[in-house]
Amino acid sequence: MREGIAEGAAVFRRRHLRGVLCALTGAGLWGFSGACAQFLLANYDITPSFITAVRMLGAGAVFLLVLLVRNRAQLAAMLGDRRTLGQLAVFGGVGLFLCQITYTIVIGYTNAGTATVLQTTGIAFVMLFTCVLTRRMPRGREVTGLAAAVIATWLIATQGDPSALYLPLMGLAWGIANGLSVAFYIMYPKKLFARWGSFAVTGIGMFIGGIVAAAVYFSGVALGEPLALPALDAAGAAVFAAFVLVGTFAAFALYLHGVSVVGSVQGSLLGAVEPVSATLFATLWLGTAFTGADLAGCALMIAMIFLVTGEKPNVRQDGAQAVEESHSAKS
Repeated sequence: MREGIAEGAAVFRRRHLRGVLCALTGAGLWGFSGACAQFLLANYDITPSFITAVRMLGAGAVFLLVLLVRNRAQLAAMLGDRRTLGQLAVFGGVGLFLCQITYTIVIGYTNAGTATVLQTTGIAFVMLFTCVLTRRMPRGREVTGLAAAVIATWLIATQGDPSALYLPLMGLAWGIANGLSVAFYIMYPKKLFARWGSFAVTGIGMFIGGIVAAAVYFSGVALGEPLALPALDAAGAAVFAAFVLVGTFAAFALYLHGVSVVGSVQGSLLGAVEPVSATLFATLWLGTAFTGADLAGCALMIAMIFLVTGEKPNVRQDGAQAVEESHSAKS
């Protein structure tokens, strides 16, 4: 019995480490997508709403293509299950889409740095909702990790200058809405992931979110906004392709798989490495200067990663759970 529990605990630790690495890599690729968006917006006549619609539709189409090739039966089963399809519509059309659009709205009312800081409220919401649902208090490591993530994000986004935070009432309200949407899309698909796997759920949800984003974009065109069809040269087309394939498809696939393994609280905290990654890509690729505030923020974020992933699992509980999951997978 003890050998089985020990073996199960080892399986759990390996699986947990893979989940942590997937979440960190996915969040890191979000930083790459931010650098891609910055490059495209600075060099081409293109709008954020057009970028949002294309990136979500494009990444969603890639997800569906992979599913058609590798697991057509599962795709058909998911689309044929009305309850699952409804849940996917909520996940993609509400969670994923609102996360994208509310962040853009916050930037419009404030600035990119303030919007990034407000987005970290999603971590607090995830922690709060998880504690309420599981009827437990936040763990010390979680609270300390949250504080480190918020301070690090503030340092990177504002360079330590409090005057850089611009918080009109509407900006604050939309910032809270953005944080809630982040918490929602991280926590809502838990049962869907357990039944269908994170890849298929993320893919269909992304495509549905892309349809909603395209509908919103074309409604703006109908109301008089210009139709943004950018004239891209070879460099622009290559960056846009990388934006869709790497910064969206790979980023969301890896991050949400990681969340499905490590859980909502740890996953949301690990997702906070995005501004660090964005800063690194902006420095190495776009030539943006790397400052002392950036360095301090990166150090705090690294400390947060060790805090939230360094807690040892309960060997008896997690080992027994891993053994049970292993036996279930074989049956």
